[in-house]
Amino acid sequence: MNESKYYLHIGRASDLEGKDRIVYRLFEILPGFLSVGTLAGIVFFSWLLPIWTAFFIIAFDLYWLIKTIYLSMHLRANWKKMRHHLKIDWQERLKNLKHDHIWQMILLPFYKENEDIVFATLDSLLSNKWPASPDASQGGPKDKMIIVLAYEERAGEEAEKISQTAMEKYKDKFAHFLTTKHPKDIAGEMAGKGSNIAYAAEEARKKILDVNNIKYEDVLVSAFDIDTRPYEQYFLCLAWHFLTCEKPYRSSFQPVPVYNNNIWDAPALSRVVATSGTFWQMIQQERPERLATFSSHSVSFKTLYEIGYWQKNMVSEDSRIFWNGVIYFDGDYQVVPLSYPVSMDANLAPTFWQTAKNVYKQQRRWAWGVENLSYVLFGFLKNKKIEFKKKARLVLTQLEGFWSLATNPLIIFFLGWLPLVVGGHEFNSMLLSYNLPRVTRDIMTLAMLGLVMSAIISTTLLPPRPAGKSKLKYFTIVIQWILIPFTIPVLGAIPGLDAQIRLMLGKYMGFWVTPKYRKNHKKEL
Repeated sequence: MNESKYYLHIGRASDLEGKDRIVYRLFEILPGFLSVGTLAGIVFFSWLLPIWTAFFIIAFDLYWLIKTIYLSMHLRANWKKMRHHLKIDWQERLKNLKHDHIWQMILLPFYKENEDIVFATLDSLLSNKWPASPDASQGGPKDKMIIVLAYEERAGEEAEKISQTAMEKYKDKFAHFLTTKHPKDIAGEMAGKGSNIAYAAEEARKKILDVNNIKYEDVLVSAFDIDTRPYEQYFLCLAWHFLTCEKPYRSSFQPVPVYNNNIWDAPALSRVVATSGTFWQMIQQERPERLATFSSHSVSFKTLYEIGYWQKNMVSEDSRIFWNGVIYFDGDYQVVPLSYPVSMDANLAPTFWQTAKNVYKQQRRWAWGVENLSYVLFGFLKNKKIEFKKKARLVLTQLEGFWSLATNPLIIFFLGWLPLVVGGHEFNSMLLSYNLPRVTRDIMTLAMLGLVMSAIISTTLLPPRPAGKSKLKYFTIVIQWILIPFTIPVLGAIPGLDAQIRLMLGKYMGFWVTPKYRKNHKKEL
């Protein structure tokens, strides 16, 4: 047995013993050490060598400007591609391919979300185009569509009641409808999405696939959050990419998460952070060599079964499933970008301050994906079959990404002025000290011009304006991008640094479920 396969589902250093535990722990310390070391180094050298630090900051600002232009080009390219994909008739494209054997399984884990949120997602699946048949258009059973509504025992009686009501309402509207109750307090499991959907997938295998002799290789599994509403041709688009993919059983399939279910109700702070997350995923779709699975994603059941489903003992199961595939298949695994959207909720709570708090917590949980870096380093150390060049590229890409997240915005927006503060009288009497803030300001102003394109693209992603919402809301959605100098460092870098320091200190995070909140709208007069 390949040694790396034995360690496939390691969650953290404490799962190991002896030298392996020490090595894994060092890997957990690495990202936080680099990020904290970088920031501390800038503070120290701003005092000790202010002239050289000033030149470094100017050079770094230029690097940031070039990087911003580079990423903006990718954003625009994917925006155009996504708009094109939304216009394609995917059913027509599938006519040229044998696709009648394909099943769609959708896993919908939920915790304490209310009935309206659960039913809205189920209704969106019912209206999705799979398959394009007279029965489906008339509200009859969705041929070859399997729904698995997975609730948590720890959520109590209300979750069970919602599950039962959903079964009664939707069981005859899909080919198969299954509800699963994930038991609480299972040894070796972390309470969270990963353990829930892994349990649900296995239940679906035993109770639906095996009972009905459905081949695992014919089933595409979409692991959605309970607020995920796929755009109407998502499953057709997914099936086409699966059938035309070079290695369909060595691939995951990633849509673009667009947080617009409740975008008209969310405050500007939440909208900017949510849309920035969408933009980052769009950029990554243009760089598939850097792309890992995130949030809602799809994969063949055959592949899932071979890997052993999602990990049950860690937080970021959505991205870990990709790295599980990379390790298990000796590097022969990829993410196929769909450049097609699914709609999800932006952060929204009854009060602004609770919304802001939830935004921070969600960003920190996403940044906790840094736990994958130690897993990747350890897995690559154990797996000798993956070529060194590929290992190096993947590790450096991940390391640079987490380092940039936690340091770059803080350097740009905060630490760039530090030589003026701690550089001493001699430095402050130099012409360089006079020009440093001006050069930095001018470079950052040029970089911020990209926000114009962000504002334009964000308006094209909006759903129809709800009744009761003023047309002036469009203006606030455009002007909201002036918050970027605040949101990038405070709600991007700081939660990223928070997560890395926690991992470095061994203060492991549990799974935090983002609360879902919806406002009721009155009809517009």
